[in-house]
Amino acid sequence: MTQHGVDADEDDVPEWADRIKGNVAGEVRRRRKEMGWSAQDLADQCEQLGHPIPRNVIANMESGRRANLPLVDVMVLAAALETYPVCLIFPVGYVERTQELPFQDLVPTRDALRRFTGEQEVPMHDAGLVPDFELHARLVRTALAALDEEERARFAARTAANRVQQEEAEKKRTRYADEAISAQYDLRHLRREIREEGATPPDLPPALGDVDLPEPDTDTTPEDRL
Repeated sequence: MTQHGVDADEDDVPEWADRIKGNVAGEVRRRRKEMGWSAQDLADQCEQLGHPIPRNVIANMESGRRANLPLVDVMVLAAALETYPVCLIFPVGYVERTQELPFQDLVPTRDALRRFTGEQEVPMHDAGLVPDFELHARLVRTALAALDEEERARFAARTAANRVQQEEAEKKRTRYADEAISAQYDLRHLRREIREEGATPPDLPPALGDVDLPEPDTDTTPEDRL
């Protein structure tokens, strides 16, 4: 069945859903054979992961006879095959062009994957809190690196052979301390914004445990706090 809006020189283009299922089926089969597994081996691995997918279901999927392909199956198949679900849906390098939605033109599979994962921004699309969590990870790395360098500079100042070396080490320690404080300050405000969105911010490493200010004790009276 030919879809509207698809490259005109391609005849009998399958429905979008069939194309996506075909991507998954082809990549499952390729990856399974690459690992030297039979369909039963893959079925056994899925069962070990807690979501059984019988051998005949896998065989029907790979041959195109399976009518549906639940997302949970794709997730477990990917884990069993030691890959990522998105790599089954958009197998870069093994499928040159694919569709992202029904009636859309074929696009390079790599482009489809990047938009699917949010790596490539799409105008007017809401990325949720993903950018905030990515910023959070960067700030954590910056703060930890600065704290580590500050400690190195402190040690260098203590063990300096002369006053010039000591002063240079102290300058570095102060600079890294400022960087750590700045990153922790930004982290504190970012975590507050995440909470205001009704979400839970990521866990902090022990070295940054003082980023979150203690919650006020609402069970005490003003007299108790005196």
